[in-house]
Amino acid sequence: MRVVFFGTPEFAVPSLEALLGEGFDVLAAVTQPDRPQGRSRSHTVPSPVKQAAQADEVPVLQPERPTDPAFMQTFRALAPDVGVVVGYGHILKPDLLAIPARGMVNVHPSLLPELRGAAPIEWAIINGLTHTGVSIMKMDSGMDSGPILHAIREELPPDITGGELSAHLSELGAEALVEALMLLEQEAVRPRAQDHARATYAPKLTRETAHIDWTLAAERVARLIRGLDPRPGAWSTLDGQAVKLFGAVADGGRGGVPGEVLQADSRLCIATQDGTVAVEEVQAEGKARMPVAEWVRGRGARVGARFQ
Repeated sequence: MRVVFFGTPEFAVPSLEALLGEGFDVLAAVTQPDRPQGRSRSHTVPSPVKQAAQADEVPVLQPERPTDPAFMQTFRALAPDVGVVVGYGHILKPDLLAIPARGMVNVHPSLLPELRGAAPIEWAIINGLTHTGVSIMKMDSGMDSGPILHAIREELPPDITGGELSAHLSELGAEALVEALMLLEQEAVRPRAQDHARATYAPKLTRETAHIDWTLAAERVARLIRGLDPRPGAWSTLDGQAVKLFGAVADGGRGGVPGEVLQADSRLCIATQDGTVAVEEVQAEGKARMPVAEWVRGRGARVGARFQ
């Protein structure tokens, strides 16, 4: 089967490598242009997918937009049987979706129609789901609304972080993708329409999303912190400085007003609406991530101070 792969982040790399490892003919990898990195913005860094593709001598295409006429002409000329999309980062238009003979399929890290949208991994944790998984979907013009070819369900451990879940689902997604394409090639799969009435959404994460509201329940606050670990990081302000918090668990302690620091030694215990949240690591503005004990020794926090 002739495949053109669309992807950009680290999450997409296992899927690309699985296709190559299983003998699919990957004609090209389409990824976003190299972007400036660092404070000076003076050097560019290739995407993880570009690096992986080059390591396997797969041709790389980097259109500024997938609607560029020159790219569309190149894509048609490749004449792929199927296109595979894993975290590419652009919305694909119907005229592009129609080019591959068997259409375009997407690896989505949720059990569709749950958590359609940009951040399903983080929202699965934030929302306290007990199960999640991956869906292989045939793409249509809607947002994650196409028929399902294959899905794998996974239990969601209660203390998992966004980074840990992303790493796990990237590998699970690669496995499900290969299985789905093999079934598609053998014409042994019948796409299953989604029940749109059951759809839920996982909107793009914003700075405001990541801002901790200490008047919420302790468990909700802890899930927010875990879901956004390591990126973008849930944050709050202390003495006017933004601080990201990591390694959170809710405990049954009581006392204090929401946001008040009740303990500051090897961990921070911070009051919420109905209990406390214990935090193990922090990242102050302009600093590296560090253990709470190191931050406290540097006078980063004190009992009685209040996060806002």
